[in-house]
Amino acid sequence: MIEAKENLSYPKENIKILLLEGIHPSAVENFKKHHFTSIETHDVALSEEELLEKIEDVQVIGVRSKTQVTEKVIQKASKLKAIGCFCIGTNQVDLEAAMMAGITVFNSPYSNTRSVAELVIAESIMLMRRIPLRNKKAHDGIWLKDAQRSYEVRGKSIGIIGYGHIGSQVSVLAENMGLNVFYYDIEPKLPMGNATRVESLDELLGGSDIVTLHVPATPQTEMMMNSERINQMKEGSILLNLSRGSVVDIAALRDALESGHLAGAGIDVYPQEPESKGETFSTELQHVPNVILTPHIGGSTIEAQYNIGQDVSNKLIQLIDNGTTVGSHSLPPLNLPVQKNAHRILHIHKNKPGVLSEINRCLSDMDINILGQYLKTNEMIGYVVLDIDKQHDDQLLEELKKVKHTIKTRILY
Repeated sequence: MIEAKENLSYPKENIKILLLEGIHPSAVENFKKHHFTSIETHDVALSEEELLEKIEDVQVIGVRSKTQVTEKVIQKASKLKAIGCFCIGTNQVDLEAAMMAGITVFNSPYSNTRSVAELVIAESIMLMRRIPLRNKKAHDGIWLKDAQRSYEVRGKSIGIIGYGHIGSQVSVLAENMGLNVFYYDIEPKLPMGNATRVESLDELLGGSDIVTLHVPATPQTEMMMNSERINQMKEGSILLNLSRGSVVDIAALRDALESGHLAGAGIDVYPQEPESKGETFSTELQHVPNVILTPHIGGSTIEAQYNIGQDVSNKLIQLIDNGTTVGSHSLPPLNLPVQKNAHRILHIHKNKPGVLSEINRCLSDMDINILGQYLKTNEMIGYVVLDIDKQHDDQLLEELKKVKHTIKTRILY
């Protein structure tokens, strides 16, 4: 017989955690605080081949944006329970493969919002004042003291494309700086403060002194700022891209800058980026006047990285300790209180009719009392959390594994 207990049925010291790409130490500290001790860290991304060598015994993996968790890796990861993306996106993970393997995928979509928004405002000011040019001249020993083509941001118009968490935070900061804020989003979004929603991208581009992009990488946004769209922008305006490298045609942007149609640009993301710190980097925008180039550091502040480390590690810990999947991109979201004097069993299965009935039949046949039962589904997966009477036979887990369409099942505590 299995007796109820507070800790996991699987000892925490045996839960192997692999953290890649220099994830902030706050994540490691949080895992250790919750009694996880088998933690391996690496400062760099791993290739698919390297990951295949390490993944077989890993229960939890943490990555940032460079390590690709492919279907091949997921198929090899027979013990993997969760993938933590310590960043905004989840593009580096094959989400469908993770879903069908019953692996929970978390990210941290909001923790670096402020960091990106502050950089947008900072670059707006620097570019409107033509600081990149004046900075270079000062370094070259040239005293370029004049006010030519140098403007305050107060009273100017900023157009925000994509009014999500970052776009709306930019909106608040920009309004506080005295900018007139306009935004465009494909979904209806309520304005923050006195921001004005425009009905078309054309309207926003033609009326903004500063245009800033905050959109995801999708087929719809790929090269959305092409030659035609850039030419629609207001004469002498500025373009900022701190979202995804695929959304701006860099060659078209360079042409617009060199012709004088645009007065400046701030670019933080690129179509092709180096794999790791210190590698050689090139772009067609290098040495173009009044352009700020940064190496994908929009969210790279100590505060943001600390918060991301805390946020994602907390989600992973809650999953391991309680079966909580709120915030998951692969499993349906459930967040349940812990039942005392009970066992919790997790059952992940394909979303097919009759699975819950079969689970209940197993419990009934073994005369097991249900204290709580919760089912949540998405289009492909069903997730059942069972809280059952502490007195039951070890054979139950084996019987649940035999239920048709089962992907994974385990005793949590």
